[in-house]
Amino acid sequence: MNTQRESLPEAEDAAPVEMLAAMFEAHGWAWEQVSEDEVTGEVPGSWTTYQLRAIWRSEDRVLQLLCLPEVRVPDAKKRAAYELLAMVNEQVWLGHFDIWSQGGVMLYRHALMLGDDGMLSLDMAQMAVDSAISECDRFYPAFQFVLWGDKSPRAALDAALVDAAGEA
Repeated sequence: MNTQRESLPEAEDAAPVEMLAAMFEAHGWAWEQVSEDEVTGEVPGSWTTYQLRAIWRSEDRVLQLLCLPEVRVPDAKKRAAYELLAMVNEQVWLGHFDIWSQGGVMLYRHALMLGDDGMLSLDMAQMAVDSAISECDRFYPAFQFVLWGDKSPRAALDAALVDAAGEA
């Protein structure tokens, strides 16, 4: 992992990958710049450490954030997992949860459309990362209940939302 980054950019806004890399570094999170347009970092959550990937598409001025909680959905549980995904996505205001068809990896995905200058502010970067981690933490127990606790999707979601409400 790259640890030779300096502190956050002096300017208020920066190129998206640069801003996220500097933010990861400032928090002390392990990170790596995969390419000029992609950075990945390990961000701690309440339930697990999440892999956060950010991919920048300059031609569209879109930054896509992928948050992976290292949950793989076995074939035998896919039907229940997709049913849970549909119910979870009804609860999510920004982004959505998905299961990659290759490998059955569960993830949270959100895209940020940036302005004509294609710059990302520190506040927006922090808010996007916090939101992704918060949503993953909020629903992580529901996925565990379905995948490993043999609960129905409805029971798993209800239990996870009650638990989350009780922790506040």
